[in-house]
Amino acid sequence: MLKFFKLIALLEGTSLLLLLGFAMPMKYFFQEPIFVKTIGMAHGLLFIAYLILAVMQKIASNWNLKTLAIVSIASVLPFGTFYVDKKYLK
Repeated sequence: MLKFFKLIALLEGTSLLLLLGFAMPMKYFFQEPIFVKTIGMAHGLLFIAYLILAVMQKIASNWNLKTLAIVSIASVLPFGTFYVDKKYLK
């Protein structure tokens, strides 16, 4: 399960960066909202999967609530999931 969580964390972090760095500028500077719709939907699904898997990993790895909070908050920060992968998903 850890490998799957690491994969979802990578995809979620990448989708957040694509959403913020590509889709949002395309929407607001070039009036192309389709990228926000498609990347935003993928990011939303990956975000939910990430949080569910974080709770499952908390149980499997016996994390305390502080670790779960850090892992959860990292999901809304750019590059946060990459930090979690390095620090907590060994």
